[in-house]
Amino acid sequence: MPEKSVREMNIFERQHYSLGGRVTRATIFVSAILGFVTLLLGLSLYTRTLSKQYIASGFNLTRSVSRTLDRIIDVRDFSEEILKTYRSLSDEERQAVGTEEYRAHFAAFEESEVYKSSMEILHDFLDTSEVSALYLGTYDLESGALIYITDPDDNEAERLHPGDWESAKRNEIADFLSWDGEGMLYAIGKTENYGWLCTTGFPLRNSDGEIVAFVLADISLADIREGIKSFTFQYLAAILLITILLALFMGRQMRRTVVEPIDRIAEAASLYMDDHRNETLGTSHFSRLNIATGDEIENLSLLLADMERDMENYMEDLTNVTIEKERIHTELNMASQIQEGMIPGIFPAFPDRQEFEIFASMDPAKEVGGDFYDFFLIDDDHLGLVMADVSGKGVPAALFMMASKILINNFTFLENATPSSVLERVNHSICQSNKAELFVTVWLGILELSTGKLKAANAGHEYPAIQRTGGDFEIYRDKHSFVVGGMDGIRYKEYDLQLCPGDSIFLYTDGVTEATDANSRLFGIDRMLSALNKAPDETPTVILKNVKSGINDFVGSAPQFDDITMLCIRYYGRDGKTMTIPAKTENLDSVLAFIDGALEEAGCPMKAQMQLDLAVEEMFVNIANYAYGSGSGNAVVDIDIRDGICTITLSDNGIPYNPLEKMDPDVHLHGEEICGRYGIRI
Repeated sequence: MPEKSVREMNIFERQHYSLGGRVTRATIFVSAILGFVTLLLGLSLYTRTLSKQYIASGFNLTRSVSRTLDRIIDVRDFSEEILKTYRSLSDEERQAVGTEEYRAHFAAFEESEVYKSSMEILHDFLDTSEVSALYLGTYDLESGALIYITDPDDNEAERLHPGDWESAKRNEIADFLSWDGEGMLYAIGKTENYGWLCTTGFPLRNSDGEIVAFVLADISLADIREGIKSFTFQYLAAILLITILLALFMGRQMRRTVVEPIDRIAEAASLYMDDHRNETLGTSHFSRLNIATGDEIENLSLLLADMERDMENYMEDLTNVTIEKERIHTELNMASQIQEGMIPGIFPAFPDRQEFEIFASMDPAKEVGGDFYDFFLIDDDHLGLVMADVSGKGVPAALFMMASKILINNFTFLENATPSSVLERVNHSICQSNKAELFVTVWLGILELSTGKLKAANAGHEYPAIQRTGGDFEIYRDKHSFVVGGMDGIRYKEYDLQLCPGDSIFLYTDGVTEATDANSRLFGIDRMLSALNKAPDETPTVILKNVKSGINDFVGSAPQFDDITMLCIRYYGRDGKTMTIPAKTENLDSVLAFIDGALEEAGCPMKAQMQLDLAVEEMFVNIANYAYGSGSGNAVVDIDIRDGICTITLSDNGIPYNPLEKMDPDVHLHGEEICGRYGIRI
């Protein structure tokens, strides 16, 4: 404390010992301490966050690339061949890496379509990412080497060719080859050519589950170091500026809001006490905070009044927010009802049909999604199957789902409709007015019930799982096409499957495989197959319940983020007998023998047999003579006898023919007139 009184001090001494000066110095000191501490904490958090961000970005990139490669090309055999060639070389030949003699051993691989396609895919991903390098490689633990398979480097001089290799740490190789799928796969180390790098990767496995290659991405730690350096300089500059401004501001504020008001409070308090003494007894001090002393107490009353007004505004805003939430809740309920009302929900769906059994379910997430399924009889012998997932949530997704479903159903019922033609029509219709820029993945199939022949097309949807009679469910990697609604003019690939009695197909959306537990692990395809194969010969209803039970046990208490939609159909075929035979007239006797055998077994009278033989002969000869023109094909003969009723069906895949479009014959004409009218030569 100074020995002089305030009146004896000069202006500089007063400024030094004043409350404002002390506050200014204290502000500078505290700001400096806090700035240094927060710098250390911020730098630590920033370093960890930035590192995790780079690692997660690289890992997610490699995982996305691996999935894209899985869907478009198969690089597994290609990778195994390169590794096999590398291992066949002697140590002396390997040391010549980078030379023309060495690369001659692998020259044929660069002409492969798999290599060119993988180069194009990796190059596209590299151009849109922030990693230093993206490539396909494999590790050889015995020689401690990383062997390159595909490197899309634009620099020809630095591009690594198939078979080129470089040394790698054996512990890093062991970690990569033994990765169990938990967490993110990465390694940080210093290289001779590129300095400190973080390498992330995602494995490609063969059908036996063995790792044959990795999609690898390199992230330069120099980028992280530069980011930290830039962050430190910016942070220090900000702390210095804030400290100066805060000190000036606090000093001014202390003079304006503390020192000067204290003098006013002392004077106002004296006046207030005089006024209070003159008031009648029983009058409350500061009644209703109606104080006019000119000090902070009045300011407090004003602040309280402001607070009251703020509270009123807050309550009004809260009421409006509540009303808005109710409106949104109502719309979501409406969208949920639309979603549930658009899918079949009554089972058994076709109780009078014995050729198949079908069951489906959809467990919506808390927010309305865009999953939907459908199944419907196109005609008496064809069943349509649909499984789809809209890329969106809420009311727009529900409306988009409704439009997609209506379009798919309507186009499926068109004459000569095929899965590919239906998806092309739907895609064109949606692209004409897709303002929300949504899209939908679709699996569409048309099952011929009499023969078990299934025609299907996959527009970016999940792979189906198929179970053959007596076997287990397995993933069927069908041909994939682009999603519906993504681009107009897309041509969709179509494929055929032959189902035998007892075979089953399981369809699903990504809500099944991407169901997540509390540790952010995905349910995945392997767990789905395990649930399916818990009782693969059970009914579709039991099979779907097993899968849902498996998901619930895995997820536990973790929230559900996506719809879980599934459909299973088991094909039984018809109880009758079926013959597939080349459509040639010389096979007529075999067809009639097949029909007569079934009729005799059922005890059909001879007269009825002869009449049926005559009808079958007429139909089969017509198919043989006209169905395939100058080409050849098969005829399918199906006979079904039940409850005393015989149904005989002859079908072919030849030229469509509608007898109703032809002129009826004039039965009153003589033979020569008939031949002349219909162009028949004798």
